[in-house]
Formats: sequence, structure tokens, C-alpha cells
Amino acid sequence: MGDLNLLVSMSIAFNKLKPYLAMVALQFGYAGMYIITLVSLKRGFSHWILVVYRHAVATLVFAPFAYFLEKKIRPKMTKSIFLKIVVLAFLEPVLDQNLYYVGMQYTSATFASAMVNVLPAITFIMAVIFRLETINLKKISSIAKVVGTLITVTGAMLMTLYKGPVVNILWYSHAGSHHKAAAAAATDQHLVTGTIMLISCIVGWSAFFILQNKTLKEYPAELSLTSLICLMGFVEGGIVGVIMERRKSAWAIGFDSRLLAAAYSGIVCSGIAYYMQSIVNKSRGPVFVTAFSPLSMIITAVLGAIVLAEQVHLGSLIGAVIIVSGLYSVVWGKSKESASNKLVDGEGRDQELPVVDKQTSGVADADVSHTAAKSKKLLEQAEP
Repeated sequence: MGDLNLLVSMSIAFNKLKPYLAMVALQFGYAGMYIITLVSLKRGFSHWILVVYRHAVATLVFAPFAYFLEKKIRPKMTKSIFLKIVVLAFLEPVLDQNLYYVGMQYTSATFASAMVNVLPAITFIMAVIFRLETINLKKISSIAKVVGTLITVTGAMLMTLYKGPVVNILWYSHAGSHHKAAAAAATDQHLVTGTIMLISCIVGWSAFFILQNKTLKEYPAELSLTSLICLMGFVEGGIVGVIMERRKSAWAIGFDSRLLAAAYSGIVCSGIAYYMQSIVNKSRGPVFVTAFSPLSMIITAVLGAIVLAEQVHLGSLIGAVIIVSGLYSVVWGKSKESASNKLVDGEGRDQELPVVDKQTSGVADADVSHTAAKSKKLLEQAEP
């Protein structure tokens, strides 16, 4: 009996941790994508073409699963749902990813992943505007979310505006210092342009999560929605790619870093990511989904230093500590809010005893007494 209770307790605990584990695992997937795609882009792969191949791979891999596994639960396609899917495919696969790749080329993989740290703040603001999040400054959970958002923005601004001295996080960081200095000088020339591109991509990404949450209410088939977004992303990205990249030789791909970048980002960061995010987005909301994005910066900074020999500055480390503090505050506020929502019934009303106005109660009591007296009188008259 004790073993059974232990298994049940472990199962309940695992179910509670699943959203957290899924979002943390996803950050490792994104960190790997940042490194792999940057290597392919530095070798001449066009990001316009990468987006097309990425979603072509995702569609081919996930569409068959979506067709068979969700055949019975997939809702009927309507004009409203189709238009939402078209907009979703433009916001993330086309707009967000292309702007991100441009921004990453102008800056670095570490800086680009650091700028993504502002994603939870932008998403939180948009969620409040579209009434997906509520703010009640009388509740500590709302205060934690607001303060955490402000802390996250502060950390992101610090990482953007202050670089500071180089911090050698690895024992061989001094190697190739001349090459690093030249790369840093080239990066500084395009830092402003790259930053604008990254901020624009983050706004589009936040809008994607907001619209995804609303679309799931009409089309609750997560795997099918993921496949359709990838399909439309392939179509829309292909149109943009043909316009922006007209060299036929640029579209050639073989068994090299280009194929690896397209396959990895398509399967992990489009197919799996869209699916996992839609499930968590549906149950926890868009703010929870984006709250874990700062973790990818830490992972990318380590991978960037190891694989690409990128420099890590003191400003990035200080900003990382501030951002992680803000992340903890937001997640803590969301968890407190989720716990308090368990005290609310299915219709969204607090399970409290009804409050009765004394004056109304007195009138009601008088009516009951009058009715009772009248009924008694009629009974007496009816007696023989």
C-alpha cells in the first residue's frame, strides 16, 4: 500500500513538473540551434533559404503524425481559423526568424540570445493588453509578475548598453585573441542595426504566442496546428525567399552544415517547439511559455565560447544574473496565481459564501412571514 501511494505521489509531482521540464528542455534545443545555424550562415547559407528548408522539413516530419493521430479530434477548418494560421505563419516562421538571423549575423549568437531575454516582458505587456493576463496590485502574485518583468527589462537593457571587460570563462579563452578583437570590431559596426532587428523579431514572436493562445481555443488540435503553421511558413517563406534570394546556386544544399541546420532547426525548433509551446500555452498561458527564454542565453554563452570562441563580457554576466532574478519572480508569481485559481470554480467565480445585504434580508424575511400568515388563515377558513 505504501509503495502504491509513493508511485501515485511521484506521478502527481511529475505531472506538475512537466510544463517546467518541457520549457527548460526547449531552451537547450534553442541553444543548439543558435550555434548550428550561425555556423551555416557564416559559411554562406542564406537565412531566407534556411527558413524555407527548415519548415519544409518540419512539415514533412510532423504532418503525417498530425493527420493520423488527430483524425478524430481535429475541428473543421473555417475561414477565421485559416486566416489566423496564415498570420501565425507570417509572425514566427517568416518575420521573426528572418529578422533574428539578420540580427544574429550583425551581432553574435550570445548577444542575440541575450536580447531574447526581453521576450517575457514584451509578451506580458501584450497579454495584459489582450486580457490574457490580469493585474491586481493588491495581490502579491501580480506584484511579483510586474516586478519580475521590470527586472527582466532592466537586465536586458544592461546587457545591450554595457559591455565591460572580457571575462575568460574558459581556460583557453586567450587563444586567438587577435581574431576575436577583429570580430568584435566588425560586430560593433553593426550593433545598432542588429539590435533593432532583434527587438523587431521579439515583438513578432510575442504576437505569435498571443495569437496562438487565441487560435487554440477555436482549433484545439495542437499537432495539426503545428503542421499547418509549418506548411504555411514554408509557402510564405518560399515567396519571400524567391524575392530576396534570386541566385539559383544559393538554393543548392548537400550533406553539409546547411542540411544539418535545416533539419535540426526544422525538427527541434519548429515542429517540436511549436507543439510543446502550444500545449503549455493552452494550459498556462503565453507569459509562462516565454518566461524560460532567458535560460537559453546562459547555455548559448557557454556553447558559443566553446564552439565559436566568442567573447563573454562582464555586462552580459551581470545582466544575466539580473534577468534570472526577474525570471524567478515572474515564475513564482505565476505559480502563486495558478494555486489561487484552484480555489475558483468552473465558471471562474470564487467559491465564497454569498454576502446578503441586511436591508434586503429584512424585506425578504417580512415577505416570508406575510406569506406564511396568509396561508395559515386560508387553512383555518377551509376547516369545517
